Amino acid sequence: MTAETVEIEALSINGTGDEEDVVTPWNVTSKNDTGIDYDKLIKRFGSSKIDDELITRFEKITQKRPHHFLRRGIFFSHRDMHTILNLYEQGKLFYLYTGRGPSSDSMHLGHLIPFMFCKWLQDVFEVPLVIQLTDDEKAIWKNIDIESAIKLAYNNAKDIIACGFNPAKTFIFSNLEHIGNNPAFYQNMIRIQRSVTYNQVKGIFGFGDSDPIGKIAFPPTQAAPAISGTFPFIFQNKKVPCLIPCAIDQDPYFRMTRDVTPKLGYPKPALLHSTFFPALQGSKTKMSASDSNTAVFLTDTPKQIKNKINKYAFSGGQATVEEHRRLGGNCEVDVSYQWLRFFLEDDEKLKNIREGYTSGQILSGEIKKELIEVLQPLVAKHQEARSKITDEILKEFMTPRDLGFIIIEMQNIRFILRNVRSIATIENIVVRKTSILPLANDSAKKLFNWMDSAARKHFGGTGNGDPL
Repeated sequence: MTAETVEIEALSINGTGDEEDVVTPWNVTSKNDTGIDYDKLIKRFGSSKIDDELITRFEKITQKRPHHFLRRGIFFSHRDMHTILNLYEQGKLFYLYTGRGPSSDSMHLGHLIPFMFCKWLQDVFEVPLVIQLTDDEKAIWKNIDIESAIKLAYNNAKDIIACGFNPAKTFIFSNLEHIGNNPAFYQNMIRIQRSVTYNQVKGIFGFGDSDPIGKIAFPPTQAAPAISGTFPFIFQNKKVPCLIPCAIDQDPYFRMTRDVTPKLGYPKPALLHSTFFPALQGSKTKMSASDSNTAVFLTDTPKQIKNKINKYAFSGGQATVEEHRRLGGNCEVDVSYQWLRFFLEDDEKLKNIREGYTSGQILSGEIKKELIEVLQPLVAKHQEARSKITDEILKEFMTPRDLGFIIIEMQNIRFILRNVRSIATIENIVVRKTSILPLANDSAKKLFNWMDSAARKHFGGTGNGDPL
């Protein structure tokens, strides 16, 4: 057995098998009322905790207040996020990659978490984002026919677009439709496939002898978008680092990916891991799209939201009002409070709710009311945004195209802005300094605007007639 084989076989998703928590890409359960023990999970998966030092550094480098998902430990674990911040600090660029497995017509609130966070990251770092819709995976795992799987992918894409992504920087694709039209994608899948043996992938993902062969072949499909060469129409075959925000149950795919990419000459993807969004019935399992009573869907009416929260949301309160006033509620198991951690942005109000509920001042019905008042407008706003997503807008996001991504070292911006006097001269300067192919006039304008913004951001220059 080679050293490489030992390394990749050590990536088994279930540790030694004596753990109480089960966390795989297909199953998440815990025996504890408080849910998954994430500190143990970090140790088992070998990732790093997102600590105060990383959050402080993030704020210092980006000059942005960290998202409440970071401040509250909802995104709690990472791989190589310091490397991403180093790149940004040096003026070097990267891209974002996340995905969605479309198994239902409508997404639920839990599905929004990675997309809300990716939207914020895209705005902060001003980088491209690729979003993979794994309709092929769902066709295999859920036994959905191909045509239906594609339809689900398109319906989910509209929900994703409604989160407010920048169409100039975002590419969304269906695996079942895109891969056959992108040779580079398929070629990278083959490169990954021949780098991982059957025994290795079986050890990582726990596949059995009776599983369809498609399951065994799928992991390289999810790994390939973490390689920038998979998208030559975006990255012009440059080797660009990748950052993947995802729930931690997806980590086994990318531990495999991180082992393979250096062998193919690409950087290891960095990751940001989120906790699981609990089901209405409690934190022992994550919310499921297959059970409508465990979830609030993005198509639910205000009345449905109210009824689901009041009827199904697991309470951390006491059996009687008298006991609750005396003993207080348990926020660690109360689903209404846990959901407020995700969707109530006001830190001070959340703190007051926690103190009031824990002390017994706030009753279970009252904390559910607080949640309902947060969720109803949030879902209504999303529904309004989605109603405006036309087929033309959907096509724009899902058409392979140049996202204006130009790799240029920040050290060259000083030179360019000192010498640029007009758009007409920018092409020769860029070619001479960075060896990038000649730019179309429209791309040159985009590049000039980007450099002007970057100069002001990083060097204090004013750009546009006042180069550094």
